[in-house]
This record gives sequence, C-alpha cells and structure tokens, in this order.
Amino acid sequence: MRLILASTSPRRADLLRESGISFRVEPPQVEEWSAEEFPEIQPGELARGNARRKARAVAERHPGQPVLAADTIVVCEGKVLGKPADETVAKTMLGWLSGRTHEVVTAVVLVLPDGKKIRESVVRTRVKFRPLEAREVEAYVKEVDVLDKAGAYALQDGGDRLVERVEGSRSNVIGLPMETVLPWCEELVTETGV
Repeated sequence: MRLILASTSPRRADLLRESGISFRVEPPQVEEWSAEEFPEIQPGELARGNARRKARAVAERHPGQPVLAADTIVVCEGKVLGKPADETVAKTMLGWLSGRTHEVVTAVVLVLPDGKKIRESVVRTRVKFRPLEAREVEAYVKEVDVLDKAGAYALQDGGDRLVERVEGSRSNVIGLPMETVLPWCEELVTETGV
C-alpha cells in the first residue's frame, strides 16, 4: 500500500520525492472551484474545498489507499489570484503583486486507508514582492511557464528574484507545506506500514 498523490503538480511530487516518501500520482480529474464562482467563500475554505474534492475523487477510485491532495491559492489585499488564463493576465497579476505583501494559502487533505478518517490543514505563508519593473515582469513571463501557477509565479522557478521576503513555510509557497505533510506520512507508516 503506497501513498497516492492526487495532483499532477510536478512541484508537489518533487517535494515528496526529496523527502523520501514513496508515492504514485493519480490525477484527480475534478473541476476546481474558483473565487469568481464562489465569492462568498473565504480563501482558506475555498482551498480546503478544492483539496477535499480532489482527495475524495481519487479515494473513491482507490478504496483502502491513503490519498494526499492539496490546493494552493494566492491572496493579495483580499483579492484571490488563481492560475492566470494567459500571459497578459499573468503580467497583470505580477504587476499587482509588485511591492506588495501577499499570502500563499495551501490546503492539504489526507484521506486515510479506511476512507473514513481525514486529516486536513490550511497553511498560510506571507510573501513580500520587491518592486518590479515592467521589463522584469515581461522577462519572467517569457522565461517561466506561469500559466499553471497560482499568482503567476513559482518560488523554485526563478521566483526568488521577484521576492524580497518569505515569512513562514517556503515549501507551502511551492505547493505543499512539508512541515505539515511529513508528520502525517510518518504517522501513516507507523499505523499502516505504508
């Protein structure tokens, strides 16, 4: 019995792999809720709802297997920034984040092998962007595939050059708060021998 990662994010897979966790990837194949569709839902609950839906979708297909899912969003001054639709939107997002502090919110959900127990957490990290010039934004969007990244940037893909300061979990900004996930995985091994 091996952990299933209900995500196609290469960054989440890399974080698990680097931590020595044995897992396999299973795409959740669910439509994610967006802040535009559900403006009344708080960002943390929106991410939690998406992570739960992903975890449950995969757990239903693989009963008896532990399933880990996550959802990451970026929030700046009350505005939720998801994945940009195109490069123009990405440039607008990065311009909006320039010189500001925003919050990276990741919800993680672990469905245990019995399918009844669930562990979940919402982790928040504050990130301060340095002031960016238009040419820097333009160069970043050309160099990095920003379309699959909440807030149009990735700390591990040159995002460090945009960022002045990170307060909290760096792995959370990458997409999976390992300070939360690792103890869960250690418990899983102890309890089930996964």
